[in-house]
Amino acid sequence: MQPFPVLGNTIRPLQHRDLEFIQRFASPNDLEQIAVSDLSGCRSRQKVSLHQLASWLPAPVQTLLKPYVRAYVSECNGLIQGFIRVSPFNNNSSTWQIDRVVVLPEAQNGQHNVGTQLIRYCLESCLEARTWVLQVDINQKDTIALYRQNGFQPLAQFTDWEIGTESLAELAQHCPDLPNLMPVSNADASLLYQLDTAAMPPHIRQVYDLNVDDFRAKTLDKLVNHGSLLINHLQDVSGYVYEPQRKAAIGYFYLLLQRPTANQPEEKLTHHCQLTVHPAYTWLYPELTSQIARIVTKQSSENVSLQLSSADYQPEREDYLEEIHAQRQGHSLLMARSVWHKIRETKTVLDGLQLSRMLSGLQPTQKPIPGRIETLPQQHQHTDEPL
Repeated sequence: MQPFPVLGNTIRPLQHRDLEFIQRFASPNDLEQIAVSDLSGCRSRQKVSLHQLASWLPAPVQTLLKPYVRAYVSECNGLIQGFIRVSPFNNNSSTWQIDRVVVLPEAQNGQHNVGTQLIRYCLESCLEARTWVLQVDINQKDTIALYRQNGFQPLAQFTDWEIGTESLAELAQHCPDLPNLMPVSNADASLLYQLDTAAMPPHIRQVYDLNVDDFRAKTLDKLVNHGSLLINHLQDVSGYVYEPQRKAAIGYFYLLLQRPTANQPEEKLTHHCQLTVHPAYTWLYPELTSQIARIVTKQSSENVSLQLSSADYQPEREDYLEEIHAQRQGHSLLMARSVWHKIRETKTVLDGLQLSRMLSGLQPTQKPIPGRIETLPQQHQHTDEPL
């Protein structure tokens, strides 16, 4: 049996000088496009791409954003072999996700060896992570084999759908019956958390490990998202449906609109949508889709399309999308694995001085034996002497 080859690659953080080389073999979506959707399908927190972090943000801001996005490069003899990008999935950083792994075809140690080295480095370096998740195209067999080799197991399958211009125009003609459609704010975090919990199976919910704080937008996140949207000519719209009798949210949507640019005003606009519906209120799918179509067509009614996804545990959504003649664009696989980090035992400074041994010599070796000296004086009997 041949031993596992020794990897001579060096893993280091991504630097600004590496971007020019990475752009040669990475697709434009890996460096310039914003990650539109999270795996939960409900949260609306966006992440800034590597190109944006390294180019237009100053150094102090990059230091503040370091916990959100981490990127590492595999280098051998001064040549880059590949890179990996990871980010925390929830606010308490108990679950992390692998955003992208890119390995050069001409890697000296082999694509699987370099990819394994990058993945294992992240698994060992991110000590706060207890669970790792990722989403990969189902047609990328080599990439799926790489993840399975490193302990990732499939959990669910997602299907990407596209609604064309004609279908959106037809849906926009219907007036949606949504009297309790509310805008999203931080005050509604508990309602969105309950909705997201009810819409997911228990094993998916356990892997995501979300809490109420994951549905609140921090000030720093708002600033980063606003700057990212302006740079990429995007606009976001969100809302949720409130049920007054149950005092709960039963539907939610997050819409990311692509605005036309001055250079290409007639290009096709592709909008992205996240949709979450309570399993007991599946009649909301036509109403929410009509509301989204009205927002999309209001901006531009020609040469537009809407993309959204559905999971294999959402059969009602898939049936409705087939009913409105939505087109399947691709399938992806949700994979996850757990990590247990050994906590090192810490010893105090006093334990290193071995004071217990030093003080033991000052202790008596045995209990003292009481002496013959009596502490109390003897009582003499009084007798009368004869005269």
